[in-house]
Amino acid sequence: QVQLVESGGGLVQAGDSLSLSCAASGLAFRLGAMGWFRQAPGKEREFVAAISWSGGSTSYADSVKGRFTISRDNAKNTVYLRMNSLKPEDTAVYSCAARRFARSEFDYWGQGTQVTVSS
Repeated sequence: QVQLVESGGGLVQAGDSLSLSCAASGLAFRLGAMGWFRQAPGKEREFVAAISWSGGSTSYADSVKGRFTISRDNAKNTVYLRMNSLKPEDTAVYSCAARRFARSEFDYWGQGTQVTVSS
């Protein structure tokens, strides 16, 4: 029973900040890279950010680069997403995902948390 549980979503105004957390539990494997994805109404799920198992490498979608920061705490099996200068276009359900160590596919997904940014 592997679970990824996101928290921290909410309703904010444009320009505000939010921090999301995703805690993994029930792990029977070593975690590899973790990432964040989002899906807005009527749109396909899109990549937001990812971080390597060591935290030494990160990547971001161009749309969030410079505004969002991904980090992780392996002792807590938790990945974070700090979102600054939020825009209405950031409104979406944000989900975290995890890979097994040395695997290339995100095999585990959380249920998602809603982020709504009003203009």
